[in-house]
Amino acid sequence: MTDVPDIPEWTEADFKSSIRGSTRRRIMEGRIESGKDIVALRRFTKLSQKEFARALEISVHTLRNWEQGRRHPEGPAIALLKIAARHPNIVRQAAARRASSKRAPA
Repeated sequence: MTDVPDIPEWTEADFKSSIRGSTRRRIMEGRIESGKDIVALRRFTKLSQKEFARALEISVHTLRNWEQGRRHPEGPAIALLKIAARHPNIVRQAAARRASSKRAPA
């Protein structure tokens, strides 16, 4: 069993009800323009910073820098965020797999 519960794939209606107008449009189009967009996306997936970073295989430090606007994602990171916006369940599944593999005995 994992710490991250399985959820069904989100529909556009779910997305509309959980993220505000302009932020929702930017994320759905894959245009990450500010740290607030990344915070909204992470909250949309219902993951903590640690879980979201683990799922994307980035450091929590990197994620915090993005969320706080000190750095901006580029290249492959933007592609990952686009996928996360369109398919949040995939991100949740990745977080669950990473959490369970971390607990497995070596």
